[in-house]
Amino acid sequence: MKPVRKVVIPVAGHGTRVLPATKSTPKELLPLVDRPLIDYVVNEAFEAGIEHVVLVTGRGKGAIEDYFDHAFELEAGLAAKNKNEILESVRSTIPKAGALSYTRQQAPLGLGHAIWCARDIIGDEPFAISLPDVVIAKTDEAPTGCLSQMVAEYNKTGGNIIAVEEVAQDQTNKYGIVAPKGERGGRMFEMSGMVEKPAPEKAPSNLAITGRYILQPEIFELLENTPRGAGGEIQLTDAMDELMKAQQFFAYEYEGESHDCGDKLGWLKANIALGLRRPEFADGLKDFIQNAV
Repeated sequence: MKPVRKVVIPVAGHGTRVLPATKSTPKELLPLVDRPLIDYVVNEAFEAGIEHVVLVTGRGKGAIEDYFDHAFELEAGLAAKNKNEILESVRSTIPKAGALSYTRQQAPLGLGHAIWCARDIIGDEPFAISLPDVVIAKTDEAPTGCLSQMVAEYNKTGGNIIAVEEVAQDQTNKYGIVAPKGERGGRMFEMSGMVEKPAPEKAPSNLAITGRYILQPEIFELLENTPRGAGGEIQLTDAMDELMKAQQFFAYEYEGESHDCGDKLGWLKANIALGLRRPEFADGLKDFIQNAV
C-alpha cells in the first residue's frame, strides 16, 4: 500500500459567495485572524506528513504563489529595523524548496476537472484533496488536524476516505450526505453511496461531506471520461460514485471544528472562533463581543 504523499488544493474559483471582497483578491488570501485561509489548509497538509502540495490555480491567482515565496524587500526592511519577530512570522509561511507545485485550470469546468488537472503531478499513487474554503480548526479535544487523522486511518485500511461531520437532520438538504454500508461502527465506517442535498426525510444519514478526501489514482481516468453534470461542470462526486463500484470507500467522522470560509457569515464566525483561541486576542475580543451585544 503506497503512502499518501501529495495533496491537491483547487484554488481557481472566483469566490462568488464572498464578492465584492474577492473582486481583486483571491478568496484563498482572505485573512483569518492574521493569516490567509490558504495558509491554514497548506499547514494542515504538511502537519499530516504530506510531502508535496499541488495548487490548481486560475487567472488572477498569482498572488497565492507570491504568498508562499520570499518577499526580499519586505524581509530586508524588517531585518534592518530589527523587527525579528515579525520577520520570523513572514518567513514561516515559506515551505521548503520544491514542496509546492502549481498547475492551471484553464476553464471553469468544476471541481472534478480541477482535480484532473493535477493528474501528471500526482502520478500513480493515492493522494489527498483539501478544499481551501473549509478551514478545520484544532480544539482541546482534537489536538491533531483533520488530514492527520485521515492519514492515520488510511495507513490502517487503505481504500478511499471522505471526511464527514454531523449536521442537524433538518439541514441535510444543504449538503452532500453519505450513506453508511450496514451498521455504522465508530468514527470510521464503510459507505455505500453519496446523496446530494437530500430532503431530511429521505437522507440516508446526517453525516455531511466536509472538504477533505483521500482517493486512489484510478479517479483520474474516471474524471477524464465523466460527462458534465450539474451546472455544466465535471463533478468529483460523479467520478467517486463510479470508483465506489470497484473500490472500498470509507467515511471518517473527524474531530475538530470546521468553518465554511467561502461564505460571508461563515468567514466572520471563523475569525471570531479562531481569534478567541489566541491568547493574545482572546480577552480583548471577549470584551468587545460582550459590549457589542
